[in-house]
This record gives sequence, structure tokens and C-alpha cells, in this order.
Amino acid sequence: MLARARARAAEEGVPNAEFEQGDVQVHPLPAAGFDVAVSRFGVMFYADPVAAFGNVARALRPDGRLAFVCLAELAGTDLGEILAATAEHLPTPTGPDGTGPTSFADPARVRRVLGDAGFGNVTCTRVEADQRWGRDAADATAFLSAWGPVRYHLGLVDPDTAAKAVAALGSAVRRFEHPDGVRTRGTAWLVTAARGA
Repeated sequence: MLARARARAAEEGVPNAEFEQGDVQVHPLPAAGFDVAVSRFGVMFYADPVAAFGNVARALRPDGRLAFVCLAELAGTDLGEILAATAEHLPTPTGPDGTGPTSFADPARVRRVLGDAGFGNVTCTRVEADQRWGRDAADATAFLSAWGPVRYHLGLVDPDTAAKAVAALGSAVRRFEHPDGVRTRGTAWLVTAARGA
């Protein structure tokens, strides 16, 4: 991902962008070095979200802002319907301790974690957008099967059970197949906050 990002920045003539890999919970971000922190579906997987967001807060200037998008509750959504098809064979992608892709589906938890990390003026706005998962059902099934939380749970079961789960996933995906690809309506929270506000 970093190599592709660097290549795209070079292709588009953006010389002032830098790309680094690091664990946001402990990465030595420069104190008060940034105006804004942005994440697109990345914050849900922190082992210690208060430590991670606390590190981000320290890296923002006193009036710095945070914005991220995270998954909303899956129940009643197109993606929830697709993933529910595997329930007979796999556990839910979100762990019993609230970790995983829907770890910030509850706005009250989002506000609590961000408050503990040094943020204020937290807003959670429900947003929807069209999503395209692949050019056809087979492509989308392969993509979703390789998605981290699904791939992890596929690795916990025997090969026969995993194959049944992927087949069930494929059947569910076909319901969303259109001539231009597999499309669903995605639901998420757009979260904004300010350092120390």
C-alpha cells in the first residue's frame, strides 16, 4: 500500500506527501506536528484505542481536528446480510469483547474513548454511500473472503467448514450482483472531534 501511495503521489506531482508505516499506539509522532488526522475505516482495529487516539491527540496542534469513518452496526445493512450468510459456519467478524470491524458502531463508546484520549466536541453522523465490491460475484466473494476479519475466522475452522462459509458468502453476494458489478449500500459513522475541546 505504501509503495502504491508513493507511486501515485509521484505520478500526480505531489512532492510534499510522506508515507510511513507504524503502530499508531506507540509510533513517535511529532508533538503538535499536525493540523488534522484522518482515517478511513482503519481505527476499528486498535488493540488499545485510548492509547492510539491519545497518541494522535498529542500529535495534533491545540486546535487540531480528527475525522474518521468507521462501520456502523451491521444488522439491517447490505453487508450485514452478506456476512450473516456465513453465521452457520463462522463466528461474527466482531469479537465478543467488542473488538473488530464494528468496535465503534456504538456512538456512546466512540465518545467515551475519544474523551478519555483527550478529544472533545465529538460528533457522530450516520452516512450512507454506494459500495462496489467487485466486477462480478466471484470477484466480490474472493475480495470479501480475503478481508481481514473474514479471513481470520476462516483460518479458525477446518477446510471443509471454511469452504461452506465461502460458498454461503458467494450465494449472498450474488443477490447484489448487477451488470456493472456487485454493489451494496454502505452504512457508516462519520466521526469528528477536536483536540482538548
